[in-house]
Amino acid sequence: MSDTVFKHTSVTAVTMVAFALIGTALLAYVFNITREPIEKSEAEARLALFRQILPDEHYYGSANSQDDDSLLKNVVEIAPNDLLGNKVPSKAYIAKQDHKFAAVILEAIAHDGYSGDIKLLIAIRADGTVSGVRVLAHKETPGLGDYIDIAHGNWIKLFDHESVEKTPAEQWKVKKDGGKFDYMVGATITPRAVVKAVAKALQFYEQNQTVLQQQQPPTSEPASGHKD
Repeated sequence: MSDTVFKHTSVTAVTMVAFALIGTALLAYVFNITREPIEKSEAEARLALFRQILPDEHYYGSANSQDDDSLLKNVVEIAPNDLLGNKVPSKAYIAKQDHKFAAVILEAIAHDGYSGDIKLLIAIRADGTVSGVRVLAHKETPGLGDYIDIAHGNWIKLFDHESVEKTPAEQWKVKKDGGKFDYMVGATITPRAVVKAVAKALQFYEQNQTVLQQQQPPTSEPASGHKD
């Protein structure tokens, strides 16, 4: 009787192992055949977003013999930095024109949104002017604070062509706080956080433009004298 039980247990164990191996092999096969299409789709989606905030086609390879996805290849890793709000390493995408630095796309996070973090993508030209800003993710109140999203209005375009030279530091606030930027009545906290995050990103670029232009990782040390 014990031999029968042993054999039954052994057969069951072998069967389970076989199914596990087959299942793992199938999962690996599916992953391999779908990985490339998924990665291609994600790259196309990101490039489409890049073109919204950095629309000049010269940056995407057509005029300077680069690949169409050159912006995805010219990447600098940014260590955690107070000015960008990234608590983990993030990416800076370097745009070139005629093989020279032309702009950078930075990832930034505003931690003081009304309902949590607001993730931003900010394109800054070589001369320090903002080419465009888009909200990547947020949890702001639908129908109220979500007007920062381009899908719900053009408020985010207020930053186009802005710079620290054009607008003094004391003006990088919403009008309610004595600054330059419009806001929707009843939803001040959200735009206040975004304005502050864009201003900080411009400060980051101003302090690190040389190393970015050389495609070197900027220092991870907080900016001296910076105050929230």
